[in-house]
Amino acid sequence: MARSALTGTRIRERRMLRGMRQADLARAAGVSPSYLNLIEHNRRRVGEALLARFAAVLGVEVEALAEGAEAALFGGLRDAAAGAQGAPAPEIDRIEEFVGRFPGWAALLAALQGRVAALERTVERLSDRIAHDPHLSATLHELLSAAAAVRSTAAILAESEDIDPAWRARFHRNLHADSERLGEEAQAIVRYLDAAAAEDGRLATPQEEFEAWLAAQGHHIAALERSPAPAPEALVAGAAELATAASRAMAVRFLQRYARDARALPLAAFRAAVEELGPDPGRLAQRFGAGLPAVFRRLASLPGSGRPGERRAGPVGLVVCDGAGALTFRKPAEGFALPRFGAGCPLWPLYQALARPMTPIRGMVEMAGRLPLRFLAYAVCEPVQPAGFDMPQVLEASMLILPAGSAGAPGAAEAAQPAGPTCRICPRAACPARREPSVLIEPG
Repeated sequence: MARSALTGTRIRERRMLRGMRQADLARAAGVSPSYLNLIEHNRRRVGEALLARFAAVLGVEVEALAEGAEAALFGGLRDAAAGAQGAPAPEIDRIEEFVGRFPGWAALLAALQGRVAALERTVERLSDRIAHDPHLSATLHELLSAAAAVRSTAAILAESEDIDPAWRARFHRNLHADSERLGEEAQAIVRYLDAAAAEDGRLATPQEEFEAWLAAQGHHIAALERSPAPAPEALVAGAAELATAASRAMAVRFLQRYARDARALPLAAFRAAVEELGPDPGRLAQRFGAGLPAVFRRLASLPGSGRPGERRAGPVGLVVCDGAGALTFRKPAEGFALPRFGAGCPLWPLYQALARPMTPIRGMVEMAGRLPLRFLAYAVCEPVQPAGFDMPQVLEASMLILPAGSAGAPGAAEAAQPAGPTCRICPRAACPARREPSVLIEPG
């Protein structure tokens, strides 16, 4: 059932904005005018199926009728309630009453919950970077080396009373040089971590530059959907995010593959197939006679048209790794943590596919968090180029990530594999695969 007691009022407001008569909306939605009149005066509750028909006729999202402009506010308050560990359980069924009576406090609480969620995402990124980033490890080693040198020199000067003036001067020069090196290394670490914490800050690696550029395009390159398509080199020339030659080369390679996918799976035909079949990569691959990785990539780059009633794939995520398990492409799905350096439970389906080339893998994954979320993962591993005689096989594994319950995807009834972002910040206490204690679990 619709959650809000004011759904009928919103239906009436939307109908009047469109200039529709009550009888016209009732006929289009398949109900009687008298029943619609009761709904619009909030004297009858609206089922989900009927609400979807009203939304399709009025050309709006279902959420706009169910919760109106307060949808995001209600969602933030529910997230805050889900994370209230150890506190008295809040009255979830009275959220709308709370918002109506205390809108200022409700907005503040939802904003604080958003801030907490943003800080948790930052902790995930920084923890992942600290644990696995080779550049950061080398910088920390230099920092500790400089600190040890300063301490050693200072100890000699403090404990030795009869040092030759020439040696004392040498120690002072060494102390000065080591202290400067210590300061430089500390500043380098701060700049590097700031780049990880700020989405629009200075990017540290070519991979991050490429990902930032692609995210700015919405992961959809409209120019390559047309014929004739421009050269990939022309599309990356002058891109502010692509500051290095390495990141530009990565972007060109990506665009070359994107153009091939666009020719094999034309946008209009592919979008029509998704509306008809839903985001089932197996059925789509069969329809077009294409490989699963190409279908994964097209689903991840598919823009929404905004048409009422359109079957959408939802916020699709995609991750690709090479034969060594190193991640070469990351498009996160909201709520599905993708570790940057490849160590994390969410990637289990990807690595299962890597261990079983040419065998499609499908599984439901439940991500740990204040409000556990479920995702459907499709994974497959295939050779990226033919291996010649006496040549090693070059493999690439891809994993498509769909929110459970999106159009065409199974919902919450299917059994799911529990997962967390990474052991260090995973709240699941009873996990047989845990490698190290979590900072979120009290020692017992």
